[in-house]
Amino acid sequence: MGKKIGMAVIRFFVRAAVGMALIFVVNSYVIPADSSINVGLNAVSFLTSGILGVPGVGLLYGIMCYQIL
Repeated sequence: MGKKIGMAVIRFFVRAAVGMALIFVVNSYVIPADSSINVGLNAVSFLTSGILGVPGVGLLYGIMCYQIL
């Protein structure tokens, strides 16, 4: 039982770290600096990318694109 919880916590932090790195790379190199589509590096994006993974990062960018419509 304890091993399952430990693996779930490790997977959460790995997904969160990969998601935050992806947000940083996209904000820095893919999207222009003066764009309003940049996703912030904060607790909400950390939790979203940790729970949902890379699709969660896509969801965050989708929400940002929807807001500028």
